[in-house]
Amino acid sequence: MMLHGLHVPLMSTGVPAVPAADVIVAPDLAWAGLILLLPLVSLVLCGLCAAFRVRSKLPAVITSAALAGAFVTSVMLYLNYTPPGEVVHLLDWINVSWGSGAIDSFAANFSLYIDSLSLLWIMFVTGLGTLITIYASEYMEPDLGKGYARFFAGVSVFLFAMASLVLSDNLLMLYLGWEGVGFASYWLIGYYYQRPSAVAAAKKAFIVNRIGDLGLALAVYLIWVTFGTVQYDELTTVLQHEDWRTSFEGWTTSAIPYLLMLAAFGKSAQLPLYVWLPDAMEGPTPVSALIHAATMVTAGIYLVARTYPLFMLEPTSLHVVAWVGGLTALLAATIGMAQYDIKRIMAYSTVSQLGYMFLGLGVLTTYGAAYHVFTHAFFKALLFLTCGAIMHGFAGQLDLRKLSGLRHLPGWRITSWTMLIGALCLAGFPFTSGYFSKDAILAEAFVTQGPGFRVLGWLAILTAGLTAYYTFRVWFRVCAGPAAYEAGDEHHGDEDHSGHFHPHAPRLAINAVLVILAIGALVAALPYFMSNQADERLVGGWVADMVHDSTAREGIPGFHPGDPAHAGGHHHADGHAHGHILGMDPHVAMYWISGTVGMVGLLLAAWLHLWRRDHADALRRWMRSRVWIGWLPRAMERKWYVDEFYHAIIRAPLWILGHVCHAFDRFIIDGIFVDGLARVPRGVARWLQPLQAGAVQSLAVVMVGGTMIILLLMALFMQFGWPGGSI
Repeated sequence: MMLHGLHVPLMSTGVPAVPAADVIVAPDLAWAGLILLLPLVSLVLCGLCAAFRVRSKLPAVITSAALAGAFVTSVMLYLNYTPPGEVVHLLDWINVSWGSGAIDSFAANFSLYIDSLSLLWIMFVTGLGTLITIYASEYMEPDLGKGYARFFAGVSVFLFAMASLVLSDNLLMLYLGWEGVGFASYWLIGYYYQRPSAVAAAKKAFIVNRIGDLGLALAVYLIWVTFGTVQYDELTTVLQHEDWRTSFEGWTTSAIPYLLMLAAFGKSAQLPLYVWLPDAMEGPTPVSALIHAATMVTAGIYLVARTYPLFMLEPTSLHVVAWVGGLTALLAATIGMAQYDIKRIMAYSTVSQLGYMFLGLGVLTTYGAAYHVFTHAFFKALLFLTCGAIMHGFAGQLDLRKLSGLRHLPGWRITSWTMLIGALCLAGFPFTSGYFSKDAILAEAFVTQGPGFRVLGWLAILTAGLTAYYTFRVWFRVCAGPAAYEAGDEHHGDEDHSGHFHPHAPRLAINAVLVILAIGALVAALPYFMSNQADERLVGGWVADMVHDSTAREGIPGFHPGDPAHAGGHHHADGHAHGHILGMDPHVAMYWISGTVGMVGLLLAAWLHLWRRDHADALRRWMRSRVWIGWLPRAMERKWYVDEFYHAIIRAPLWILGHVCHAFDRFIIDGIFVDGLARVPRGVARWLQPLQAGAVQSLAVVMVGGTMIILLLMALFMQFGWPGGSI
């Protein structure tokens, strides 16, 4: 069959033909390529700034302008978007054929796949990228010069790679962007390459992500072998028809979702591959906000949503996604409760919230997962940037035990109150954006039928309470209470003549970005209340519409493939939801349950970290003094010893094996077989060297000795025979 002039080789026979997908080629949208081109132009110009040793903020201006242009282009694409999607061909990339068989050709061009899911992602990626770059123009001022240009060049590489990942029309181009964001992450985590901890964190992130990347590479190969294509529109055509769907059977169809899952867990920091993300906080704070909170780490969510029909071929894989996501959310929340570095707390919070998103994908609410991605991008970027402002102003201080009452200090009120808005959203405070997006996931855990999903739902509710606690533990400790602070180790000349430290408050660029993000975090609740255009029975407003018009629509609650009059939203055709919680509709009950649990966590944090801070210290001492529970706070502070466990079973054995191989190579291979054999002729030559002194007597002795050896050999050969027969 042909799609847009491309051959779709089907691996099965006897399958009825179906019409091609409705996605159309749109040559008039070639200007959409600006989303990829502008970051590349920014990269080149930042490189020139570094080469010419520009010591102004020109690299920041260039990068901010380029990303703003990409954002405007994204919005224009959205305004010109025609459902269900469009393909924009930019240039020929790979198009080879070596026969006429089913898998004797391969096509993957550099083209953009414009549908509602890619538009949703690219708009917040470029929009937040622009804001965070403006923030970084002030934050990175101490590095003005070559390092400043290097930082913004790395940001440009990241945005190009992320745009390639999100807008690709085939899995190979997605893989290019996937590897690109990993490389950019390595570049920016290790930005402070003079610090051994930053270098170690960059290597750790790069190596751990390689595990997931291998899963994606194998998945792309198996998809091509099984379906004969790696292009989204052709895969959609194959999988949208029920007869075709059932014709693909075998181990490859079952293996593909698990390999895609492995890739997603690596990039989005889920069990067991989450350990790289907290260490990635060694990079500059704008990197933490842009890459490790709002954009790159959501690539795994995007991958699963984009390939959701493949997961539907193996429903058990979605059960695994749900359980891994739920357990990761709980584990990371318990670790975040016991940390003191506020950036690291936010890092574990990111791991936990990503777990919620995977839980949503697993319990068949791609809408809930996508909506939480959308809201989380705003409030988590806001929280990271407020932490960065504090770190920047207090000479690198991030210990919540050494900061207090910032809202009372001149110049720090904007930081304190915008952090409060981000904390309310993260904690799921009623009527905030996080409240609605998180509830969409929690309720569906009780609606969807799955192995232990009700238990998973209660664990997720418990995690929501822990989230509220550790989030406001930070805010009450750092921004509330009496004003007190200690400087960190990164002084920038902020001491007066008497040696007293004076924090420098953020200026216009940082404060403006914080205010805009705070407004965005609040406004992100509005899409939930918008009327649905795709189907009036849908619940979830604009975001639900965006998911409905994409390959992830099969994960919308109530969607039935092949039924044009499917029941939308959370209800079935009879108007009733599956399941119940405490005898009520989960989508109604969850408003009260999650709100109550969140308030309990918030009030507990207020009691222990605002009103009675001495009680928190007393409780910690009491727990440590009891044998039966003393292990718990220590284990949580040490991150459940997961890093130590990995060191014991992976790093240490590999280190020992490496040294054993090095010793074998040095002493056996080189020492005996290479250097040892080379020493034999050298030793014989040195033994005979005195005979070559030039004296006539020595030459005569050599001649006589050589003649005797030849005669002796001839006698032996005549007695026992010549080797190989007579001569």
